[in-house]
Amino acid sequence: MGHRQILACLFLVALIPLSAKAFPPASPAGGNYLVLDGVDDYAVLDFETFSYLVPDGTDEFTFEAWIYPTAPPDTKDTVLVILHQQVDMVIMNNKGQFNELANVLNTDPPKGDLVLQMSSFLDGKFGQTLSFPISLALNEWYHIAYQVKGNQVTAIVNDFGGTHHHGQPLGHNRDPRGLRPKDFVLGGYGKIIVLPGRPPAKAFLDAFTGYIDEVRISAEARYDVEKKGFMPRGKFKDDAKTVALWHFDEPSGAQQFLDASGNGHHLAGKNGAKTGIPLAVEAEGKLATLWGRLKQ
Repeated sequence: MGHRQILACLFLVALIPLSAKAFPPASPAGGNYLVLDGVDDYAVLDFETFSYLVPDGTDEFTFEAWIYPTAPPDTKDTVLVILHQQVDMVIMNNKGQFNELANVLNTDPPKGDLVLQMSSFLDGKFGQTLSFPISLALNEWYHIAYQVKGNQVTAIVNDFGGTHHHGQPLGHNRDPRGLRPKDFVLGGYGKIIVLPGRPPAKAFLDAFTGYIDEVRISAEARYDVEKKGFMPRGKFKDDAKTVALWHFDEPSGAQQFLDASGNGHHLAGKNGAKTGIPLAVEAEGKLATLWGRLKQ
């Protein structure tokens, strides 16, 4: 081995303890994922082409994804959009509140300075199903899921699940004043939107910063809320109840994301939204792997 290679290896040995912070994290599902800078990039299905993914009045469905937030909202009135159309998945600053309507079914909720809120729009009404906040922290992977079965609404983060019985069928007439775009989006809208008259009085719907992987929409309630252990293993599967499924395993830098369900809901990356290659070294003994990647 030449002197340069020896020096490089010594450098990598010193680097390994810092690797979890120095490199993007590996996805729990494996493969690539969607990378979002939180400025103006997002992935979209335009409404004119794809309309709504789930039929009006549907009373059983699941929206789920893996997420890794890397930056908090700028202010207490800023909402970071993970996913939006018929279902909202957003992150806010933690105000120290936990809705008493949550019926905790499993472990204690995650801890952190952020709050995840998930909800769906009501059938034929301007409003949303009742949601409750779940705490999150930065720089961690979370499996999040929101499902409705009849009037039972369940929010899941990793192996924590909470439910309440205030659900209604999924609706399309969710914004009669036309304040929001109708497109299906991951990661925001590419601009800030102000919604007057909603709590908070002015909510700035901003772009999500971090990584998103394995987004699946299903026409059934995927998770048995009476059982413990919601964490999926490996990639989400496609079956007859899958409406849309994005693995984000296209080559690094891709800006078109294929729908693995076969239903043709192919996402378009906007303003730089693209797939990325993880380089995380999660444990000791991975020096050879990292060295091989850096040599490529």
